[in-house]
Amino acid sequence: MKIAAVSDDGLRISQHFGRAPYYVVLTIEEGQIVDKEIRAKAGHHTFAAHQPPKLAPGERHGYDDGAQVRHANMAETIKDCQVLLAGGMGWGAYESMKSYGIEPIVTDVEGIYEAVRLYLKGKLPNLMERLH
Repeated sequence: MKIAAVSDDGLRISQHFGRAPYYVVLTIEEGQIVDKEIRAKAGHHTFAAHQPPKLAPGERHGYDDGAQVRHANMAETIKDCQVLLAGGMGWGAYESMKSYGIEPIVTDVEGIYEAVRLYLKGKLPNLMERLH
């Protein structure tokens, strides 16, 4: 199993999926982390020319024209992962990751290794209220 976490520094889970420049990908075998790699991640910095539209009250982030293409680009890098950990993300990205077979979990646990440990024990909170 592979678990990806969005990160700004390689140690902590980023608070925003779209802004994080890296994925930390951990390979899990028999409940133990056996490999770690850092992968560059497309995101807001990659798509700088694109300015998302202002949202009207009640609209959700990540459904504008081109969002699915951007999400596909972000998912391509972790297509071998089963789980994605983030501190926050838009609904569009969340639903896109699910459509690619990647389970997104939005959590307030900051440390990547702590979050993975809790996930493996079935105790990592998935805080849907952090979706925007």
